[in-house]
Amino acid sequence: MWNETRNLTPVGERAGAVRLESPCIGVAGLLKGQQTRAPSKFVMRESAFLDLVAVRGEPGDPAFVSAFERVIGCRPPSAPNTVSRSAEYDVLWLGPDEWLVRSNGPVQHGVLEAMLSDALNGTYAAAVDVGSGYTVVKISGEHVRDVLSRGCPLDLHLRVFKEGQCAQSHYFKASIVLIPTGDDAFEIVVRRSFSDYFCRIMLDAAEPLTS
Repeated sequence: MWNETRNLTPVGERAGAVRLESPCIGVAGLLKGQQTRAPSKFVMRESAFLDLVAVRGEPGDPAFVSAFERVIGCRPPSAPNTVSRSAEYDVLWLGPDEWLVRSNGPVQHGVLEAMLSDALNGTYAAAVDVGSGYTVVKISGEHVRDVLSRGCPLDLHLRVFKEGQCAQSHYFKASIVLIPTGDDAFEIVVRRSFSDYFCRIMLDAAEPLTS
């Protein structure tokens, strides 16, 4: 989610500073145009520069759970494909001993990883910042599940997949983590290297439903 672009220093920043660049910068124009077309039917936006930290640990270890909760504000979810939430973070279950912690807004890179690493020191656990390799996309609208179903094999019916859950899957050829945030709203974690492809193919799938 950041590029060390040292020859394009924005006004007001010191020379040599890291310049933030959205993973979806190549499709920014397409996203902006789509957002005004039929937002009640389907709309897509990027939430760039969120903190994303992969955590591994033993859910049965009280020391790990206590240290995790002290930093994040909630316990790591133990039920498969569920989400725990605190005031500042969402915690996505990815496996029996694996979670993805996502901030609720843009933050200073590296702070969460450092806090978790310090707190987990001495436990059989690890925290690794993966924010540079991913971005988060928000989609919503009355046709959002129809758009998703065109490239995602999951059963997306509201009775089956709803808020409080998450799932790893794919959208056409892009690996994703899918998080329902409402009846007609989702957040999607997608690899940076697939973000341009992902946005373009999802907009293409949505076009017949929003025209």
